[in-house]
Amino acid sequence: MPERSAALPAHPSIAELAELAVVRRSGFIESRHFGSLVALRADGAPAIELGQTDAAILPRSTVKPLQALACLTAGAPLAGEELAIAAGSHTGENEHVAVVRRVLERAGLDETALRCPIDRPEDEATFEAMLRAGESRSALRMNCSGKHAAMLLACTVNGWSTDDYLDPAHPLQQHVLAIAAEATGVPVDRTAVDGCGAPLFSTTVRGVASAFRSLVLAAPESPEGRVAAAMREHPFFVGGRGHQNSELMTSIPGALAKGGAEGVIGVAARDGAAVSMKIIDGNPRATTLIALRVLEALGTPIGAARRLVELPVQGGGVPVGEIAIGVDVARALERLGAGGVE
Repeated sequence: MPERSAALPAHPSIAELAELAVVRRSGFIESRHFGSLVALRADGAPAIELGQTDAAILPRSTVKPLQALACLTAGAPLAGEELAIAAGSHTGENEHVAVVRRVLERAGLDETALRCPIDRPEDEATFEAMLRAGESRSALRMNCSGKHAAMLLACTVNGWSTDDYLDPAHPLQQHVLAIAAEATGVPVDRTAVDGCGAPLFSTTVRGVASAFRSLVLAAPESPEGRVAAAMREHPFFVGGRGHQNSELMTSIPGALAKGGAEGVIGVAARDGAAVSMKIIDGNPRATTLIALRVLEALGTPIGAARRLVELPVQGGGVPVGEIAIGVDVARALERLGAGGVE
């Protein structure tokens, strides 16, 4: 088990952060999003470093690919859609629920074993159909149920207890901690409880970028390569219909993307260029936009994903402004274009 570190910087102040995005309405900057961002070139060299990139953050669902990796390396027989949903935050559609049930059945369990909260699906059409059919909310529809089912399968194949699989001291969670620290290169500084109830281990923005770069460059037959391949080949099970993570991976061949709550995201291109960030106010609305603009500046063709960088601000049902990159990101991209390094 990696030692816990007390050396990570304290929570940064706004003065130590960078302006990553703005909301512009009728020519007026209505809101600003500050945070920290790291971009790595394909060879791993830093291209952009903004804000406090080595301060501790809670990565939320952005690290689900690493939790899926931990389940896989613990012996859970996951592949294809099952591995993709373990690494994803699904939108609760019927196809998602069917895969989660399948993983649970392979573990010899049913949905009563899930310790994630009862919830509604994020997909509105699915939720409306549930309401019409009189179907109740359930843990299966919760966007983290794929991860939880994978954790339960990892427990059963090892003979570990399942009632307490979310205890940070449980053998599975200790394995998750070790995998996360190794993949990010950052010792765990703090342990928290995620929204789904699972243990959440701190890292840094730099650590997230490094982990995503490692995943996309991993040998196909390695556990890391298998996680990346499952996500790329089955992006619908990482998110869902219209989900930005799914749309990005569908639009950019070989890319890997996983966002999390509270304004965290990790994205990597097939060649190893990677970007991650934490928006300090927790609003994720600009994270995909920023990541794509940065990857494009690093030489990744974003192609059909360009629609994800066009975020109009509505007024009276018509566009009156936009969400756009902030001044510090814009300056960093200008320096990259001029051959400099931020």
